[in-house]
Amino acid sequence: MQSFRNSDPAPPIMVGSPPPPEWRVPRIDWDRPPWNRWTFQRVSQMMPTAPIRRGASVAALPAAEGRLDDLTYADRDGTATSFGRMLDATYTDAILVAIDGRIVHESYHNGMGPRSLHLLQSVSKSITATAAAGLFEDGTIDPAAPISHYLPELARTAWAGATVQHVLDMTSGTRFDETYAARDSDVGKMDYASGWKPAPEGVDVSDWPTCMWEQILGLTVAEAEHGARFSYRSIETDVFAHAVERATGQRLPQILSERLWQPLGCEEDASITVDSAGYGLACGGISAALRDLGRFALALLNDGMVEGRQVIPRAWVEDVRHGAHGLFDDAARVEFPNGCYRNQFWIEDRDRPRHLCLGIFGQMIYVAPDAGLVAVKLSTWPDFTSTPFLLQALDGLHAVERAFRG
Repeated sequence: MQSFRNSDPAPPIMVGSPPPPEWRVPRIDWDRPPWNRWTFQRVSQMMPTAPIRRGASVAALPAAEGRLDDLTYADRDGTATSFGRMLDATYTDAILVAIDGRIVHESYHNGMGPRSLHLLQSVSKSITATAAAGLFEDGTIDPAAPISHYLPELARTAWAGATVQHVLDMTSGTRFDETYAARDSDVGKMDYASGWKPAPEGVDVSDWPTCMWEQILGLTVAEAEHGARFSYRSIETDVFAHAVERATGQRLPQILSERLWQPLGCEEDASITVDSAGYGLACGGISAALRDLGRFALALLNDGMVEGRQVIPRAWVEDVRHGAHGLFDDAARVEFPNGCYRNQFWIEDRDRPRHLCLGIFGQMIYVAPDAGLVAVKLSTWPDFTSTPFLLQALDGLHAVERAFRG
């Protein structure tokens, strides 16, 4: 079977003691359908993880006022639908929507609950970058400096001459093949180097990197001038994260905990997958609970403030919303025709301050300051990427905005 929606009967994945062989998650395909509907809530059962510790105090977050399943609207194609039908059609595991700090919808699906951790995939990129924002404010890292200033070894790679900002905006010229379905692409080799996957059957991996740092050092081909074009490549986040580790003398889980998770007042520990060198996978390895992601989204909405404290530097939030936007590519414009990318965030429309954190298989945080709206949606799509599913989710959120704002 390809996958199953929440309205379909759930197959017995990993049911039984022990589960029968045909329903045990295959290690090489744990993140693919239908297995991802089980594994994305149980990453720590699949591979090594490190905790991202919460602090002693928890920031208040109101209870949900209700649900919006029966909210009806016409999608961008003019088809009549409802918020609840959209949630089912897009393989939703959990969703939270807030307007002006009021949680107008919170629901859990596919066995998920309020304390469940869910894999965030590339939403991890935005979280990692935001956790490091204070390092720009205090001068520990200069975004205009060469990335090799913090990682001198990169002078012998394709990142030679690239700045920290180039890396954050994914505008370095380094060649990296992000073809998810190809097991021997660069991102396929990342699965192996990060410890996410075993060696593909029949593939000689004797010259493959065995950890993320080895993969970074092995990328020596530049295909464009730094700063000349946008190209989405997950490895850029891991280059940045290694620079942050080197600049602080701390490992990434500690940085994420002390600089973001604890100040946000998160209620649950999060986690991050680690490779054979103990490096936490910044580009996609974080798992977290829905309501804690709601706290992160609300902090962004509120200019970085949490209960009267400046948790995220306001200059960072302003730069995400209004910074030097401009570079994008044709593939991204299919979803965001007037969009761009800045500081590891997707910008829905460069003429408005709305920004998103996005991850494959349907992970999303949406922040619309002009509407006072935030949303967190965790999903397990049957495909790595899906423009129709993404646009369906955005249509639903835009319908919520219209319902409350007119």
